[in-house]
Amino acid sequence: MLRSLFAGISGLRANQTMLDVTGNNIANANTTGFKSSSTVFSDTLSQMLTAASGGNASRGGTNPIQVGLGVQLASTSLNFNQGSAETTGRPTDLMLQGDGMFVLRDGQENVYTRNGAFSFDQTGDLVAPDGTRVQGYALDANGQPTGGLTDLNLHMIDSSLPAGVELKSYDISSDGMIRGVFSDGVQRNIGQVAVADFNNPQGLEKVGDTEFRESANSGAAQLGVAGQGQRGQIMAGALEMSNVDLSQEFTNLILAQRGFQASARVITTSDSVLEELVNLKRQ
Repeated sequence: MLRSLFAGISGLRANQTMLDVTGNNIANANTTGFKSSSTVFSDTLSQMLTAASGGNASRGGTNPIQVGLGVQLASTSLNFNQGSAETTGRPTDLMLQGDGMFVLRDGQENVYTRNGAFSFDQTGDLVAPDGTRVQGYALDANGQPTGGLTDLNLHMIDSSLPAGVELKSYDISSDGMIRGVFSDGVQRNIGQVAVADFNNPQGLEKVGDTEFRESANSGAAQLGVAGQGQRGQIMAGALEMSNVDLSQEFTNLILAQRGFQASARVITTSDSVLEELVNLKRQ
């Protein structure tokens, strides 16, 4: 069979994948904290017709003669560029300005997200829209993070409060500190939101709900707090919007469509050539 048939088929598959990725980006153009993806293609193994040869005293060298066998999907690359800010005014809506991701506890594993649309549930736990609990640090007497990650709860320090003292209001600062105002007029730090960073965030694995998990190539999560190391600051009362560039995505749609059409034309042209070969017997 003609090599061009199989090359055309590989082009159809690759450009269909590009359409799938682009369509998903466009569908999530208004998804809070969404990070767009792009496709990267590479050629497949080429068939060697004639190997290269070195020159000698009587004749110069020759280059190899190879015929490519089509295209394949090399990778889908995540774009972690900062999305624009949408001001909501809700004190539990958090946005990271810079690198880092919020840490959520999903069953027995931690997952990570840029979607900071959090709220306190009926028990006082800070939770994401899907109910996973936001992770952070309990604080010592000096207000410093202590121990490992824990669920953030408005009542984390109730046991250390004087009798009859109750929480009246709270706010979240740029370093993720949850600070409460109590009925005795004293402000106390309740807990601090954790922020994770990765050596290779593009290696993270999407798990749905705008969340990611570690993979073999992302590196382990480097846990800390906002403003520490390369981690960005937290803006309360705002959300990070999707970083999808619609103008670029519509351009990608055209490129994928034309690539698909051209690959289909290769198949129909190859079919015409095979038809001519079959007709040789009849002539």
